[in-house]
Amino acid sequence: MGNPSGRVISGKEVAQHNTRESCWIIVHGKVYDVTDFLDEHPGGSKIILKYAGKDATAEYDPIHPPDAITTHLPPEKHLGSVDPDTVLKVEVAVSDQEKERQERMKNRPPLSEILNLHDFEAIARFVMPEKAWAYYSSAADDEITNRENHAAYHRIWWRPRILRDVTNVDFSTKILGHSSSMPLYITATALGKLGHPDGELNLTRAAAKHGVIQMIPTLASCSFDEIVDNAKPGQVQFLQLYVNKDRSITKKFVEHAEKRGIKALFITVDAPQLGRREKDMRQKFDAEDPAEVTENKQQDKVDRSQGAARAISSFIDPGLDWKDIPWFQSITKMPLILKGVQCWEDALQAYDMGLAGVVLSNHGGRQLDFSRSGIEVLVEVVRELKKQRGLSFPNEKFQLFVDGGVRRANDVLKAIALGATAVGVGRPFLYAFSSYGYEGVDHALNILHDEFEMNMRLLGARNIEEVVPEMVDASSIQSHIVAVPGDRLYDSNYEGMQHARLREVKSKL
Repeated sequence: MGNPSGRVISGKEVAQHNTRESCWIIVHGKVYDVTDFLDEHPGGSKIILKYAGKDATAEYDPIHPPDAITTHLPPEKHLGSVDPDTVLKVEVAVSDQEKERQERMKNRPPLSEILNLHDFEAIARFVMPEKAWAYYSSAADDEITNRENHAAYHRIWWRPRILRDVTNVDFSTKILGHSSSMPLYITATALGKLGHPDGELNLTRAAAKHGVIQMIPTLASCSFDEIVDNAKPGQVQFLQLYVNKDRSITKKFVEHAEKRGIKALFITVDAPQLGRREKDMRQKFDAEDPAEVTENKQQDKVDRSQGAARAISSFIDPGLDWKDIPWFQSITKMPLILKGVQCWEDALQAYDMGLAGVVLSNHGGRQLDFSRSGIEVLVEVVRELKKQRGLSFPNEKFQLFVDGGVRRANDVLKAIALGATAVGVGRPFLYAFSSYGYEGVDHALNILHDEFEMNMRLLGARNIEEVVPEMVDASSIQSHIVAVPGDRLYDSNYEGMQHARLREVKSKL
């Protein structure tokens, strides 16, 4: 039986419920009975039982969207508020590994020595908590597509023009009718607080300063309203949507987003099931469930197989279908864009159904391995939609976006030349704030600004309209075996995948 709503519970009473048979936890000053949820928790029961009878907020915050606990627990399990003066404090022991990480954090180079987006990744790899790095950097299966996303840009070469007055270059543009200082946007990435306590707010603030658009993720660590509230007046934000099996939840979220002033809805369509992200998955084998789970043969019921990703995504609807598109069109006036289109046939169908555009994307290589890069799909979409419907790109009425693998303004401009309206950049900004906070994202956008200016001048393009298909040679884009000089910065940041290993054998001598 749940306590009456509004009841204040003492910390002493909560502390008595510290077993598998009766497990209460405190999150954000509220008390929850999670006894029946232990075996269902995607992260295993051990982590919950560690905080049984105690305040679990610090552990909960980085890896759960703010409403996860209220969404997944029935109302009768919401027991009331806790008297803060009576709460048992959890003693957090700092491990040697964490002390070493904190020491590395102190030894970061100054931002003035960070010259490109690769540098942020190189530093983040050493200063981020291991589980956070595994979640952000992991990709599907053998991570071929993850690496191909970047490598594909190396098969596109420039044909620059000369003797044009490039004293002034303007690389601002419009994305779905909204001004952007650069032809890129900050694309949606989940769980920002894994990398920094301010999470996605680092991106919101930097986007405002630099006049670029932030796409808010459904699975942000910060709440949706917190991110919108931190935007400057007039700041443009988009929303990335994972569609819930319970459509009433999705409808409520979409309608709320529109009321809050969100300017476009990007519906993720490439994740009917989560890809196998083995770097992330391997993190879950470090901690076994406690004896009360294993001895009672409960461990098979606890799905730890997807790491942090699994813990946040079980609500996503695998039944999403083309026939659902008219329903979305009926519940909102926001432009609708499909995020995760991977062939021209689906782009054509999206156009025919009256959608505002598509993101040619493979989810950062985190879903189907050996799916092609967004930039390669862009070439075929532009060709086929011209052939099938007489469209030319960029096109105001049906806009093409690309994401995945971008590390330089040079990459972005290749996509623009080939017909994209703008390009989404994700992981580099995560690495920037994970290693340097807001100042890191600010610096990353300054670097990109300078790269755009330089590249526009060297291309002989005075504005984005002059970055045209004739400026690029993409004839090798579909050749997946081609001799191209390696990208040493990118390759040195790539952390190879690991085999299963023997557990450490401790000598009894």
